[in-house]
Amino acid sequence: MYRPNPIDTSDIVLPESLLALTEKIAENVHDVWALGRIAEGWVYGEKKNAELKVTPLLVPYSELDESEKEYDRRTALESLKLIVKLGYSISAPEGAQD
Repeated sequence: MYRPNPIDTSDIVLPESLLALTEKIAENVHDVWALGRIAEGWVYGEKKNAELKVTPLLVPYSELDESEKEYDRRTALESLKLIVKLGYSISAPEGAQD
């Protein structure tokens, strides 16, 4: 049986400049997902039907319910925290606030 075992990033506190990046990454995660679905033949529809490849989530990120956005935000946040946990650094562009 598969037992997920992600790296614990609970000790990582990101600076404000990286937290602000989370939303942009979340939007991009959704767009990449949507492109993949479209390439597989999925289309927009009111109700999900995997057999017919229909999903109500093929909409711009801004139109997603908050619960769906939160899924993408968690992915983005945990990715940023993992990068820092593994010893990499991300520098903010000039003018960004920490």
